[in-house]
Amino acid sequence: MNWLNSEAFTVLGQHIKWSDMIGNVVGLAGLAFGWRRSLWSWPTQFLSGLILFAAFATAHLSGSAGKQVVVMVVAVYGWWQWKRGAGQAADGHVAVRFATWRERAAMLGAAAVGTVAVAELFQAYPALSWDPWPDAYIFVGTVVAMYAQARGMVEFWFAWLLVDVVGVPLNFANGFAFSGFVYVLYGALVLWGMRDWWLRSRRTPQPVLEGAPA
Repeated sequence: MNWLNSEAFTVLGQHIKWSDMIGNVVGLAGLAFGWRRSLWSWPTQFLSGLILFAAFATAHLSGSAGKQVVVMVVAVYGWWQWKRGAGQAADGHVAVRFATWRERAAMLGAAAVGTVAVAELFQAYPALSWDPWPDAYIFVGTVVAMYAQARGMVEFWFAWLLVDVVGVPLNFANGFAFSGFVYVLYGALVLWGMRDWWLRSRRTPQPVLEGAPA
């Protein structure tokens, strides 16, 4: 597996690793499938997580590797959610909607508490992460974003933007330059996807949520 962290090429003085490039290109495809509301978004994100897990694990970045495990678990959950047709629209794709204020508060609260808890864990065990607070923020933010995607929430895109703001400099600092470069494309795709989901949430009837009052 040593080839994963070998250098593929150099761009603007930055060394690009094979694993970093392949994993992020696959992840970019997964996000594009998400924009299209395609079920293929989840197995593609799972594959991206698997490749990046191997990359970070061999580079001894336990925190980043652990994040990919969670990404893969949430990808399985998202695939199950969409596969069973939860909130399916008339065109056969997953219907999208804005989260309720209660859901937003719950996600923000979970993100805040989760970030503090994970950062404290990383500080207690320094071998897990070289940058405890940014790594914890990205770890928890990624989980929240993927959960929102699995539930068909437009806020999924906002969450990804907030993760990217910290993710770009952290990736450059840890030697994963391709992640930093590709996040420019991520940003464009996120804005495009956000606009598309926003418009669809306005045009289509909102699905009835489990446990919601009739």
